[in-house]
Amino acid sequence: MVDLYDLIHNIQKRPAIYLGRASISNLRTFLAGYCFARRQIGIPQTPQEQQFSEFQTWIQQRFPVSSDHTWDEIILFFYQDEHTALEQFFKFFDEFTQTEHSKELQPNTTNNLIVVSGTQD
Repeated sequence: MVDLYDLIHNIQKRPAIYLGRASISNLRTFLAGYCFARRQIGIPQTPQEQQFSEFQTWIQQRFPVSSDHTWDEIILFFYQDEHTALEQFFKFFDEFTQTEHSKELQPNTTNNLIVVSGTQD
């Protein structure tokens, strides 16, 4: 089975197959439907899905935004058109996953264990 991050990379390669048109709003809707369907059939959140739930906060910190707008609305505001915003999402997503992955690998200096960051929704 393809995990969430593999799915996002597949969408990046061929967005029209998954989204209908290359649109950041369509991507957010698709991902919300994906998560909803998994919850409906009782599949627990994966560590990637838990990590991705932090993407909203990460985007709000990346852009000085204190509103209740969703990550797609924030990116669209700064990049003006759906297609460009979608392309920018994939750049931000790669940066986010690299940042979050490096946090997971940072040793805890008090007991030399690996610290796993992230919260559950």
